Amino acid sequence: MQTGEDTQGLRKIIDFTRLISLFILAIHFYITCYTAFSQWGLTADITDHINENIAKTGLFNDIWKPKIAALLCLLVSLVAVKGKKDEKIQIRPIIAYLLTGLLLYFISLLFFYLHAAATAIALLYIGTTATGYMLILTGGGQLSRLLKNKLNKDPFNTENETFPQEERLLENEYSVNLPAKYRLKSKIRNSWINIINPFRGILVAGTPGAGKSYFVIRHIIDQHIKKGFSMFLYDFKYDDLTRIAYNKLLRYQKNYKVKPAFYIINFDDLTRTHRCNPLDPAGMDDITDATEASRTIMLGLNREWIKKQGDFFVESPINFLTAIIWYLCRYEDGKLCTLPHVIELMQTDYDRLFAILETEEEIKVLINPFISAYHNKAMAQLEGQIASAKIGLARLSSPQLYYVLSGNDFTLDINNPQEPKIVCMGNNPQKLQVYGAVLSLYISRMLKLVNRKGQLKSSLVFDEFPTIYVGGASGVDGLLATARSNFVSTTLAVQDFSQLKKDYGAEQADVITGIVGNILSGQVTGDTAKKLSENFGRIVQDKDSMTINRSDTSTTKATQLGDAIPSARIAALSSGEFVGMVADNPDQKINLKMFHCEIQNDHKAIKTEEDAYKPITLIEQVTEQDIQENYKKIKRDIMELIDRELSLINTLQEPEEAVQAAEKTPACDDEDENPGQAVSM
Repeated sequence: MQTGEDTQGLRKIIDFTRLISLFILAIHFYITCYTAFSQWGLTADITDHINENIAKTGLFNDIWKPKIAALLCLLVSLVAVKGKKDEKIQIRPIIAYLLTGLLLYFISLLFFYLHAAATAIALLYIGTTATGYMLILTGGGQLSRLLKNKLNKDPFNTENETFPQEERLLENEYSVNLPAKYRLKSKIRNSWINIINPFRGILVAGTPGAGKSYFVIRHIIDQHIKKGFSMFLYDFKYDDLTRIAYNKLLRYQKNYKVKPAFYIINFDDLTRTHRCNPLDPAGMDDITDATEASRTIMLGLNREWIKKQGDFFVESPINFLTAIIWYLCRYEDGKLCTLPHVIELMQTDYDRLFAILETEEEIKVLINPFISAYHNKAMAQLEGQIASAKIGLARLSSPQLYYVLSGNDFTLDINNPQEPKIVCMGNNPQKLQVYGAVLSLYISRMLKLVNRKGQLKSSLVFDEFPTIYVGGASGVDGLLATARSNFVSTTLAVQDFSQLKKDYGAEQADVITGIVGNILSGQVTGDTAKKLSENFGRIVQDKDSMTINRSDTSTTKATQLGDAIPSARIAALSSGEFVGMVADNPDQKINLKMFHCEIQNDHKAIKTEEDAYKPITLIEQVTEQDIQENYKKIKRDIMELIDRELSLINTLQEPEEAVQAAEKTPACDDEDENPGQAVSM
């Protein structure tokens, strides 16, 4: 332990060593410049005698030895110096002092080669050497005051928040593997994001421009098609992802045992779309399927209803729409069970509509409240119950939508082993309110057909997932919870968790984000970043502290638990930089599940590949006349249905009215007819 006596003794040794350095240098000046000292009258016999004895040591035999010896003694004295530390002292001025001092200290020997008076040479030599000596002393003194450990060498704590990540490539027949680079302390290392179990769900988050589609989703599409998956793709900005899927299928179609068919649902360009009936009666087993379809349509059209499920004025239009869907499903084996026919039938006058619906026993319970309100002349209540459904569905009354929704080019069982499919559904951000409800219905019906045992492995990719509503028993939360055993991979892309809360409600949003096994997040902010940071947990980090006093500096090193990936770090991620966590399998363990890395894309190769993409082929030449004719045909179908059913009802009611009239006829004495004959009349 350092004491006051030790410090005082060390100081005396330093002073003595420096004094020896000065003594050697002084003797050197006296001997080398003796002529000048003689002329100045600064010599004496006793001094000369002492110098002769010192010279016998051999130290002053030439001009270099004493200068080097004096410099070494000076350096020894400087090494032991502990000056008061100062953060303001910079290394560059110190280096300048030392280099200049050394240069002057040794270059002064050149003055002896000058043809000048001895006194002038002595003055130049002694002055230059002394100046160099003082500069070296000054630089060395400041060097002892320089802080060797700078606490601000990593101001953003970047190196301290790094951690080891998975560097192995772990593959299987279902995996998605993304090459990446990550930082470990001061080194950049190669790594892999191994999504070896995509059936546990994949959640891709990131603000616009974070690279969700370019760095993650395009690779999921590529690798899953390459490995023989059937696929459903919701392309929010059609046709960015659809072109990728189409060309990947052309490239990898030989990898399938049964070549999958490629289908597109697109409401903007009818020449490049197939037609599909989401209310296909073949996919409806009972009235509960009609209820789910009705709920999906109504909540898709009125997103604010999602948070009000169970309210009277929310459930009433859903029940009313359910009754109409199930009626058309049961009518003549469902030949008119399409959404356009449902919309047209709903616009019928109440007296005619209720008369028709009452003929179907299974929906009497659903329509009874509406009929009671109608008979009791409670028209305000009736309109409140039904008008919201009629007004919402009226927005879908478009010839273009009718054309796509009334066809039957394919079914939605995309993972049927005998008929695998890759289905791409395109949306239009400018028509989100209209298209979103219809696409939600398609997706809801598809999920029920996909999530079954014994089907082909399939991949469901939803870009900008909050723009559609998928609820009910076959919703995404139910799919994520049960799809693993049915080999259904679900990829959800969102910009922020708050989007899910806004459109799905806080409870369902928390369920969706809570049961996903694989999370990849680009730049996100606010509560989303905080929640992710909490999920990633903490790691052991180094903590340094420094204490500076008048004569010494002490450094303390310790460890503490800190956030592995702080929320501020997540909020400042660059494009292509992702954080997250992956899930593993019992037979493929991953110890390092967490990652913070930059996914590596070969930009030139991707650009070259995209330039060579083939355009999506023309499916069918559709004219405006075809669209209008289909639109008119649907209206005619409903008019004929109403006329036919009303005629049938009237026909059945005539005998009943006759019976009722006969029963009201007064009885006669002997001439009365047999009551049975009255019935026969």
